[in-house]
Amino acid sequence: MKFPNGFGGGGGAGNLFAQAQRMQAEMKSLQEKLALKEFATESAGGRIKITVNGKQEILSLQISPEIVDPQDPGMLADLVKVAVNEAITQSQKLVAAEMSKIVPPGLAGLL
Repeated sequence: MKFPNGFGGGGGAGNLFAQAQRMQAEMKSLQEKLALKEFATESAGGRIKITVNGKQEILSLQISPEIVDPQDPGMLADLVKVAVNEAITQSQKLVAAEMSKIVPPGLAGLL
C-alpha cells in the first residue's frame, strides 16, 4: 500500500521507524508554518472582527462601539461566539487539509 509522500511499502521495522520519524519531522515543520497563518472573519455585518492563527489562538478581536448594548450583553456574547467559531473552523479546515498530505489516513492520532 502506498501512502502520501512515499510512506508505506515494506522494509521491516527499521524502515517503518524511519518513515514515522520522517512524518513527525514533516508534521512539526508544517505545524510551525501553519502557526504563522492568520484567519480573519467578521460577524454582525463587519462590526465584530476576529483573527486567529493556525494554532487556533485569538490574535485580535475588534468590536465596534455601536454594537455594544448594555441592556443586552447576551447578544454581544453570541455575536462574538459566532465570529470566534467561524475563524477557528477556517483554521482547523486548513490544518486538517495540510496534515492529510503528510500523514496517512488513520495514523494522525498515533503520531
